[in-house]
Amino acid sequence: MASDQIRQMVNFILQEAHEKANEIRVKTEHDFNLEKQTLVHEAKLAVQDEFTKKEKDREVQERIARSAEIGACRQKKMALRDDLLTSLMKEASSKCKVVADGSNYPALIQKLIVQGLIKIEELEVVVYCRKADLSTVKKVLSAAIKEYVEIMEKESGIKLQPKVTVNDDRKKDLPDSSNGGVKLTALNNKIVCDNTMSSRLGLVYEELMPSIREILFPEQ
Repeated sequence: MASDQIRQMVNFILQEAHEKANEIRVKTEHDFNLEKQTLVHEAKLAVQDEFTKKEKDREVQERIARSAEIGACRQKKMALRDDLLTSLMKEASSKCKVVADGSNYPALIQKLIVQGLIKIEELEVVVYCRKADLSTVKKVLSAAIKEYVEIMEKESGIKLQPKVTVNDDRKKDLPDSSNGGVKLTALNNKIVCDNTMSSRLGLVYEELMPSIREILFPEQ
């Protein structure tokens, strides 16, 4: 009887040990599988994050490349526009030279002197011109002064007696690049009225620039 009880106790203990060992094995496998799933899931997320990052980096690089290409195209377009506008300015400048060689040039010089005198509003004025225009300026100067005096007398009722002279220092003659016209100064060059052809062309060019751009480069 005692031996049977001992055997039963041993069998019970072994059964309990097997069950306990089985529970531990099942729990270990469950924990392992759970850990494995967690690691696999985290690895997938890491791969997805890396792919997303690389995709975003690629998109950023593509945008940068497109932006650089668009910028280069715009710069090239602006350079071509500037070249065209410069060529137009040069062509207009050449037309000014034609005007300076025309038969109506003396009358134009006279009008430019009168306009300069009105703008400068001084009684002692020095007129500068190109060496090639010196004889023309001297020829029309008295008529220009007379016209100026008459205009001012009509407008203000006062008859002025301006002292207008032509520059006698040939080193200070206007350059040929002025394309003709005159420059008037007063008060030792403190007041200047640039009525050269190149100056007037520049003013007209700036004034008409918006219209010129609209005509030549209409927005699509």
